[in-house]
Amino acid sequence: MRLVLASQSPSRRMLLEQGGVEPVLRPAHIDEEALIASLIDAPPATTVATLARAKAETAIAEFPDDVVVGCDSMLLLDGALLGKPHTVEETVRRWKAQRGKDAQLLTGHAVWFGGEWVEDTVATTIRFGEVSDADIEAYARSGQPLECAGAFTLEALGSWFIDSIAGDPTSVIGLSMPLLRRCLYRFGLDASDFWA
Repeated sequence: MRLVLASQSPSRRMLLEQGGVEPVLRPAHIDEEALIASLIDAPPATTVATLARAKAETAIAEFPDDVVVGCDSMLLLDGALLGKPHTVEETVRRWKAQRGKDAQLLTGHAVWFGGEWVEDTVATTIRFGEVSDADIEAYARSGQPLECAGAFTLEALGSWFIDSIAGDPTSVIGLSMPLLRRCLYRFGLDASDFWA
C-alpha cells in the first residue's frame, strides 16, 4: 500500500518526505475556477475541502488499493477567500492589502482509502508583517509567492514577512501532518505504515 499525493506542490511533497514517506505523485488537473464559481455561497471551509476532494478523485481509479490524499489552501482575508495570485501585479496588490493584518489560511484535506472518505479543513491564523513597498515588490518579482495560496510561503523569502502563526505550521505549508495522521487512524492505519 502506498500514499498517493494528488498534487504537484513541491511543499506538500517535501512535508511527506521529511515525515519519512515517499509519496506517489499524481498531479491533479481540475478546473479550480469553475469549481469555486459553483460554490459561491458555500462556507469557506467547504470550498477548500471540495477542491481537495476533487483533486483526490482524479487519482482514485489509477490507485484503487492505495491511500489517496488531496489538499487545497486558500486565504480568508477580510471575508474574502483568495487563492493563488499568479501574477506579480496581483501579488503586489494583495500584499499591500494584507500587510499588518491577521488572516486565516484554510487548508482542506480529502483522504480516500478502500471506498471511504475522511475530509476536514484546518484553519491557521497568519499575522502578516508591516512590509515595505520595496520588499513587497522584490518578493513578488522573485516569483516565489505567485503560485501560493495567499501570495506567501513560510519557507524561503516569505519567512521575512510573516510575524506569527497560531495553529498548525504544516497546514500553512500545504498539508497538515497531524490531520493526515488522524485520517489514517480513522482507516485503521498508522503513520509508520508509510515510512520508507
